[in-house]
Amino acid sequence: MAGISGMIYKQALPLPAYLHPSLFRRNTAFLTSMFVGAFAFEMAFDSVSDRIFDSLNRGRQWKDIRHQYIQKAEEEE
Repeated sequence: MAGISGMIYKQALPLPAYLHPSLFRRNTAFLTSMFVGAFAFEMAFDSVSDRIFDSLNRGRQWKDIRHQYIQKAEEEE
């Protein structure tokens, strides 16, 4: 009976319980995973914050109104 409960417990372990022995046993693996995680978080955070900023300021940024000034310059020539 103890074998069955042990098998059920092993199947119900969350993902971090499987990652701990493989990634965090050595200091180099731990530091590498931390740097990779921080880099991925930074990239995701930057892209999401840029999208939010662009959606809140649509029509007020240079990339949105640049074509108006280019057309005016062409008409004056």
